[in-house]
This record gives sequence, structure tokens and C-alpha cells, in this order.
Amino acid sequence: MNPIEPSPGLVVNIATPDLKLSDFKLIAFDMDSTLINIECIDEIADAVGRKAEVAAITEAAMRGEITDFKDSLRRRVALLKGVSVNSMESVYRERLKLNPGAAELVHACKAAGMKVLLVSGGFTFFADRVQETLGIDYLRANVLEIDNGILTGRLVDQPWGDICDGEEKRRTLLETCGVLGINPLQAIAMGDGANDLPMMGAAGLSVAYHAKPKVREQAMVAINEGGLDRLLELLR
Repeated sequence: MNPIEPSPGLVVNIATPDLKLSDFKLIAFDMDSTLINIECIDEIADAVGRKAEVAAITEAAMRGEITDFKDSLRRRVALLKGVSVNSMESVYRERLKLNPGAAELVHACKAAGMKVLLVSGGFTFFADRVQETLGIDYLRANVLEIDNGILTGRLVDQPWGDICDGEEKRRTLLETCGVLGINPLQAIAMGDGANDLPMMGAAGLSVAYHAKPKVREQAMVAINEGGLDRLLELLR
């Protein structure tokens, strides 16, 4: 099927866009550059004058040019060594904003009886707060190791594994579906980067939000202009 654009900046690549929110039971969101406006790791790196270096790796990873996300994340986190928790607090306070339509979309999904999952290759330092702000049901993200208020440049292993990469995002989506007793086809997955493609591929509806070209091409729906709540133009 050729893509259709029912309104400017909203591209639908599926043959049956007459879906309803009530067809779904779960929505899974990426965090950085999807639910929120920044790549947190790039902004943390700014505190030690390494934003350009870290952002270049992030961009390559999100475009799918770096295939080993875990290695790329470890390299970037190592460059954060010496950043203070106070600097991260400043990033949260001064730079992190919810993307337009984030609260509206989450509210609409919850009102329709859906559960909400935040699954991020970013960090719990920020994801915990986003979860609380939006009333998100489930969360998986990476933990930065902190010693005496300073980042060590390492991540903390968690019961489920070491790093939330693309495969872990997919596994978490499927695991959450299992907990809810639903088919993955009853899930929506939204993201912007190459590491979101595995979970987007497992979901019944995949949505790219202001995404990298590779992700826009593979998603069933691409929101290229406007806010996250533009999904509600398709799902009533």
C-alpha cells in the first residue's frame, strides 16, 4: 500500500487505519525525543563539556548506523564520569519538557482503559519523574551508578539485565503483555530511534514520532508534524 497522509504531517502506512483506542489494551512509549523533548544523555554530557562528542554517538545510534546499542551507551556513559547529581537536577529542571500532546495522549489512553508502559534506553533518574508526572503504570530504564553524588561513568546491573537496548524494549513489551494477559497485537508502541524498532515490530500498531528516516519508513503510522496526541486523529 502507498502511504496516505490524511492530514499534513500524519502519514499512515497501513491499509486499515479505521482503528479505535478501545481495540488496544497497552501503549508503550520510548522516552527521550518521544515523550520528552531532549536526549537526556546529551544534556548531562553538556555539564562536562562533552555534549558534541556524546550527541554524535547518540545520533548515529538512533539512526541505526551503530548497531551495538549497548556498546554505544557504555561509551557515552563513560564520558559522563564526574558529572554531579546537582547538574542532572539542573537538566531536569531547566531543559526537560514533555513533548506536545504527551499528557493528552496518555490521559486519553488511560481513560480508554489502557495501561501505559515507559521503556527507555535512558535513565531512571529522569524516567521515574516522568512516570510520576504522567501516572505511567510500568517502567523500564537504565540506572546510572552514583558515588557520593557524582556519576562514576558506569551503569548498575538490574534483575532483568544490564542495559535496556532494543531487544530488551521488545522483551519488556512482550513481558508486560503477558502480565496483562493480552496479545501483543493489542499493544501500541511509539518511538523515534532505531532501538525502538524491535518493540514497534512486536506491537499491533507502531507509531513513529518525529523519527529518524529508517523508523518513519518501517512504522505503520508516522507523526512528522505536531504533537503526540495527533494519534488520536486516527484512533477514536
